[in-house]
Amino acid sequence: SLFITRISFQGLLACGVLENPVTQEKQTNQPMATALIKDLEMLQAKTSGNLDPDEEAHLAKVVGDLRAVYDRIFAGAAGS
Repeated sequence: SLFITRISFQGLLACGVLENPVTQEKQTNQPMATALIKDLEMLQAKTSGNLDPDEEAHLAKVVGDLRAVYDRIFAGAAGS
């Protein structure tokens, strides 16, 4: 869904993978990235059993992919 994609886009911005369209720079923001991943994980838990298979697969892929990017970018950083 568009909502999930929008949150994942914000997560990629916070991980410094994508360029901020306003500043035209890549910047990391670990607390924001952490919060966005937790929001997606909470949404995944709260909607469990209420999504169609495609929606569930999309959400699981987004959470997994964003978590992998987060772990790669912030490996060894405090609080990861």
